[in-house]
Amino acid sequence: MIRRVRNHSGDTESLFFPVAGCVIQGVNAPKAASPVLILFSLCLFVAAALLFIVELMMAKMALPVLGGAAAVWNTCLVFYQGVLLAGYLYAHAATRWLGRRWQIVLHSVLACAPLAILPVHIPRGWAPPTQASPVLWILAMLSVAVGMPFFVLSASTPLLQRWFSQSGHPSANDPYFLYAASNTGSLLGLLSYPLLLEPWLRLSVQSRWWSYGYLLFAVLAILCGALVWRQPGPAADHALQQEAGIEFGDEGRWSERLRWIALAFVPSSLMIGTTTALTTDVPPIPLFWVLPLALYLLSFVLVFARRPPVSHEWLVRRLPFLILGALVPTVSKTKLPLMVLVPLYLLALFAVAMVCHAELARGRPRVSRLTEFYLWISVGGVLGGVFNSLVAPLVFPTVIEFPLALIFAALLRPPIDQKALPPAQAAKAGRNDWILPLALGTSMVIVILGCRAAGLRPGRPMAILIFGYSILWCLSFGKRPLRFAFGVAALLAASSLYTGPFGKVLHTERSFFGVSRVTDEPNGRFRVLFHGGTIHGLQHLDPLKSRDPLGYYSASGPAAGIFRALHTRTPGGTAAADPEQRIAIVGLGAGTMACYLQPGDSLAYYEIDPVVKRIAANPQYFTYLSQCASQASIALGDARLELRGAPDASYDLIVLDAFSGDTIPMHLLTREALALYLGKLSPRGILAFHISNLYLDLAPTLAILANDAGLICLLDDDTQGVSQAQIDAGRFPSRWMVMARNRADLGALASDARWRPASIPAGTQAWTDDYSNLLRVIRWN
Repeated sequence: MIRRVRNHSGDTESLFFPVAGCVIQGVNAPKAASPVLILFSLCLFVAAALLFIVELMMAKMALPVLGGAAAVWNTCLVFYQGVLLAGYLYAHAATRWLGRRWQIVLHSVLACAPLAILPVHIPRGWAPPTQASPVLWILAMLSVAVGMPFFVLSASTPLLQRWFSQSGHPSANDPYFLYAASNTGSLLGLLSYPLLLEPWLRLSVQSRWWSYGYLLFAVLAILCGALVWRQPGPAADHALQQEAGIEFGDEGRWSERLRWIALAFVPSSLMIGTTTALTTDVPPIPLFWVLPLALYLLSFVLVFARRPPVSHEWLVRRLPFLILGALVPTVSKTKLPLMVLVPLYLLALFAVAMVCHAELARGRPRVSRLTEFYLWISVGGVLGGVFNSLVAPLVFPTVIEFPLALIFAALLRPPIDQKALPPAQAAKAGRNDWILPLALGTSMVIVILGCRAAGLRPGRPMAILIFGYSILWCLSFGKRPLRFAFGVAALLAASSLYTGPFGKVLHTERSFFGVSRVTDEPNGRFRVLFHGGTIHGLQHLDPLKSRDPLGYYSASGPAAGIFRALHTRTPGGTAAADPEQRIAIVGLGAGTMACYLQPGDSLAYYEIDPVVKRIAANPQYFTYLSQCASQASIALGDARLELRGAPDASYDLIVLDAFSGDTIPMHLLTREALALYLGKLSPRGILAFHISNLYLDLAPTLAILANDAGLICLLDDDTQGVSQAQIDAGRFPSRWMVMARNRADLGALASDARWRPASIPAGTQAWTDDYSNLLRVIRWN
C-alpha cells in the first residue's frame, strides 16, 4: 500500500484504505481539475453514495415483514460485506486476467444489467419463515432485490481507479486521491438517509430516486470507460511505482495476512455488536444503524490523514479505560439512560476502531500488493459480520459478542511502556499475565457468593461493592495487552454469577428476535420473563395467586379496565346481545392477559418469536395459558401477515402488545396496519395499544393515526400514581391507549376521568408503510 507518496510534480499525496465499497483517505487532490478527473471523481462519488443509501433503504424495507428485530440490520450488513468482497474479487480478477478493453466491455454490460430490475423493492410473494430463523431468507431476498446493483457499485471503486491510472492524465501514475471523492460520497450518503431522506421521503419515492441515481452512475461509468478506450497500454506496475517514487517492501507472509484479518475482524464485529447493543432496547431505526457505521468509517479517515488529529499513543493509553467503561452495563446488568448508553458504546467503538485501523495503516504493504491487502481486509470484515450475525446466535445463548469483541480488542492493543526485561523477570511477568487475572476472577466469585449468602439483594450497593474494586484492579493490568485481555475475560466470566435484576435464571434461549430469560426474582415471590432487559411477563409463585395478573396487566391498572369495559358494556354496545367476546392479542409474553377471559370468550394470540411461544406454553415456567386459556390459539409469525388470514369483523377486542425490546415494531403503527385492524374488528370493537416505553413516546403517533381514521382515541397514563410498594408487589406503571369507532363502544372507559384524549403536537404526521419518523418520538432523557 502507498504510505505517503508524493509524485514528481508534488501535486498529490495519497493515503488510502478500502471499506464498505469505498476507500477512505486523507489527500491533497491535483491542482488542475481536468474533465477526465471531474468525470472519474463524480462517478466514484455517486457510486459510494448509492451504496450506503441502498444499504439503509433495503434494511428498512425489510423491517415490516420481520417484526422490527434488531438483527435485521446486522444480517443485511453481513450480506453487504459479502457482496463487497465478491466485488473486490471480481475487480482483482478482471484487472489481472482481462485486457483493459475487455474490462470496459464487461463492466459496462454489468452496469446496465441492473436497470432491468429497478426500482429496488422486496420481491412480491416473499414471506419469511415462521418456524425457523429468517437469516437465510433475508440473504436470499437481498440477493434477488439488490444483489446485482450492489455488486456492480462495489466493484466499480477499485476498477475505476485502475482505469484512471491508464487514462493518460498527469496524475494517472498516482490515482489514489480519487478516493477522496468516494470517501465524501460514502459519508454523505450514509448521513443523508436518516437526517434527510427517511424523515421527508416515502420508501417508494426513495427507491425511485435511487434508481435515477443508479442510471446516472451507469452513464458515468460507461463514459469513464470510453475515455480510456483508446489510451495506450499501461506500463508495468514496477515502472509506474518507480516513476512515482514508491518504495517496495518484502513479500507478504501468512502471519502478516492473519494480522490484517484480525485487525479488520475486531472493529467489524464490534460495530455490529454495538448496533445490537443499542437496538436491543431501543428502536432499530436507521439513525442507530448509521452512528456505529459512520464512526467506523470515520476512523479510517482520521488514521490515514497526513496529520491524525488524535495521537495513536495517546489513544492506546486510554483504550483500557474505555473498554472497561463499555463493559459496565453488561457485567452489572444495569440499564442506563439513552443519553449515557449511546455515547458510552459509541466512544468505545470509535476508540477500538481507531487503534486497530491505525495498526493496519502502520503495517500496510507496498502498492503491488494493494489488491491483496483490500481482499484480506474485506475477509476480516466479512468474518466479523458472519461471527456476529450468523454464528453467535447459534452458539451463544445470550448476546456476548459485544464484550467478546472488546476482549479481542484488548488483546490486539499495542503494549504501553513495555520495556525489554531480563529473562527471569520476563518469565515472572508472563506468569503474572494469567495468575493476576485468575486472582481477580476468583475474588469476584467469592464476593458475589458471599453477598448472596448474606442475603444482600442485587442492586446498586451490591454492584458497587462487586464491580468497583474489580474494574479498578483490572485497569491496573492495562499496560500489558495479554494480562489486560485475560483480566477483562475474568471480569466478564465472574459477572455471570451476578444475576442483577434477573434473579435466579431458570432458562435462557436466544432466537433471531433476541434473548429470552425465565427467572425467579431474588425474593422468590415471582416468576419473570425477560426479553433482553425488558420484563415481558410476571407470575406469582404462590399457587393460590397464580391466576392474578401482574406487571403491566395488574388488576388495578389500565389493562384490567379495558377488559372490564369490554365485558360490562350497556345494550348500546355488543355485550348485551352476545356476552361472549372474541379477543385477539398481538404479542404473547407470558400469557398474562389470558386471566381476563370470562366463560364463553375466545382468545387468539399472534406471536413472532417461537422461543416466547415455547416458554409461555410450558407449564414448568408459566401457567397462565394452561390455567386460564388452555384452548387459546397461538399463530406464529408476523402479526400483520397472520391477521390477514382472519375473517373480517372476527374480533371484539384487538390488543397490540408486541414488543421488540422496549418498542412496538414500527410497522404495527402505520395507517395501513390500522386499516387492517379495523377490518378485523366487529362494528363496535375496541383497539387497545400498550405503549409503556422507556425510550419512545408513542402517544402522539397513535393519536394522529386515530384522528386520520376518524376514531375516538383515549390515553391512560398510569406512570405517575404507582408507589414503590406497589411495584414491589408486582404492579407496574403502564401507558395504554384505546380506539373505537364511537365513544359508546368504549363503555365505562368513556366516562372514566383517567382516560383522556391524547395531545397531538404540531407537525405530527401519520406513519405509513412508506413513512415513519422515530426521531420525533425518542425520549433522549
